[in-house]
Amino acid sequence: MATNTFFTQGTTGEQDLTQSLVNEQIKMFGRDVYYIPRTLVKQDTVFGEDTMSKFEGAYLIEAFIEDNSGFRGDGDMFTKFGVQIADQATFVISRTRFTEAVDDNATLIVEGRPNEGDLVYFPMANKIFEIQFVEYEVPFFTLGKQYTWGLRCELFQYSDEDIDTGITEVDAIEVNYANAISVNVAEGGSGDFVAEEIVTGGNSNVTATVKSWNSATRQLVVYNRSGIFAIPETLTGNTSSAAWTSATYNTINNQNDDSSQANWVIETQSDAIIDFTETNPFGEFGNKGSSI
Repeated sequence: MATNTFFTQGTTGEQDLTQSLVNEQIKMFGRDVYYIPRTLVKQDTVFGEDTMSKFEGAYLIEAFIEDNSGFRGDGDMFTKFGVQIADQATFVISRTRFTEAVDDNATLIVEGRPNEGDLVYFPMANKIFEIQFVEYEVPFFTLGKQYTWGLRCELFQYSDEDIDTGITEVDAIEVNYANAISVNVAEGGSGDFVAEEIVTGGNSNVTATVKSWNSATRQLVVYNRSGIFAIPETLTGNTSSAAWTSATYNTINNQNDDSSQANWVIETQSDAIIDFTETNPFGEFGNKGSSI
């Protein structure tokens, strides 16, 4: 038979009281974090991913860290690719506070809930986590309602995304680790480029963001390129109005702070190991006599 109608599983008043208590507990014992939504730019409908996605906003919200003894996961591991940090964390946030602080102010891929693939910046540890799964059934329907979201996260691995959140510590990831190349310019230019301005190629219309400029060596380091600069062409700074003509540049000589991206080092040092003058790596004709 149906449940007894004289005994409710939770009235609206009881549910609202429970939600208020949950909000208060998270505010008392939680930590401030920033929720950073992902924006899709060019989604691959086959693989369901977007390698060109970007992050353009950050929203402050309180979160309770589920495991207060430290981060979960495998921690620091030494692998054949070097030291890898595999920290994991679960952030518990209030549903009503998420609606107020994030959902009402941001454009989410799926509205009304936290999204897998979005980021959580934890200022106290100065770490950025990527949401892998959103737990929505723990605790299980207290008084017939859910009150929190559980964000199961792993440490974010940057993959050349565009990051402009307005938070210096977060935006620095792109500046330090985005693919950056050095453009050597010819003599006779004018002005000095300034960091973070956009430069545009006069012929190719390719744009890039300035990372650094050395007027003594005439070396311009840029990242966030929209394409390949023509050689030669005039590079003009949108802010400084500096104008110099490109002479040479190398797309595999990465100038960022990631020591693991050693494409140019491998390219140059391999010349001393592998003999590229060998025309037939499987042998030589005639080494068995004149019959071949």
